[in-house]
Amino acid sequence: MRRYKRTLATVALVVTMVTGTAGWASGNAQQAVTGGPEGVRAWVADGLPDPQRMTPRQIDAFFDELSPAARERLTLRHPAVVGNLDGAPVRLRYAANARSLEGDPRFAGRQVLAYDPRGRGQVAVVEGDLERAEHVAVVVPGSDVDAARSESLLDKAEALYEATGERVAVVAWAGYTTPVGVGWDAATGGLAEAGAGRLVRFAEGLAATGAPEPAVFCHSYGSVVCGLAAHELKARDIVVHGSPGLRADNVAGLHTSARVWAAKDPDDWISKVPNVRLLGLGHGADPTGPGFGARPVPAADAQGHDGYFAPGTQSLRAFAAIAEGDVADGDVIDGGVIEGDVR
Repeated sequence: MRRYKRTLATVALVVTMVTGTAGWASGNAQQAVTGGPEGVRAWVADGLPDPQRMTPRQIDAFFDELSPAARERLTLRHPAVVGNLDGAPVRLRYAANARSLEGDPRFAGRQVLAYDPRGRGQVAVVEGDLERAEHVAVVVPGSDVDAARSESLLDKAEALYEATGERVAVVAWAGYTTPVGVGWDAATGGLAEAGAGRLVRFAEGLAATGAPEPAVFCHSYGSVVCGLAAHELKARDIVVHGSPGLRADNVAGLHTSARVWAAKDPDDWISKVPNVRLLGLGHGADPTGPGFGARPVPAADAQGHDGYFAPGTQSLRAFAAIAEGDVADGDVIDGGVIEGDVR
């Protein structure tokens, strides 16, 4: 009976958090966009292989066998497909998405690696030279980010790119359906599960085209996506910040060979969210807690829930060091400064 009462009390606490107290706001239920890109039917009707049945490495091999003229014809005839094929050549994807977004001022002059207009829209934008960079970073957002509302994500990617001295190619990846507001969708894992599969495939696409394993920076609900993807995600580092939990009890529970880092500033309202998982609600242990096992990232001077990439902050300096591959195993980052043996 006591255990039953404790369970009811926990359920009541979680439901209270989800329905409007301690920083949570209402949100509208979202339907995750999944499957292959828009235009696949027309692509297959032209006698081309179904990309939904191909791995990114198979897609890379398919394009390798095409002549430059054939690649150009596919880009012109099927821009919506070519622009979203993980494993397709980077420059072709840029060209295809430029064609799809022609006249759209939001991404004029940008290197758009993916653009899917379905639902609220998804997009991936690159800062730097993705084809030649020795290091790559991917920034994964939390709630309320989509193709129409990507400014804050693009700003973070640009801040990280500049903090690395423009030596790291940084991808702003709004490639999954994010929650709207911080309500039921944000408190459950459905959208994150769908996003995790898309993130894994995106990283496989980077690897197929010869990019190095990235450092992946996961904010808020985006860290839930990264936590669920971790066991398959081709990443060198997973860096979570402002996280409500990774749906794992500790680093070992993520089943990843990537180094796992965690940051949370003292003013972040995410601290008010209960770190529980019960009846599908909540995302589990605090990754900045001492028992979780993540490597700490200093964030004392970051402000609020969305300030980890602010120029001059300890967190951004630490993020840049991780992205550049300057932090060796055994090193500690203190105040944004690496202490220990630096590669």
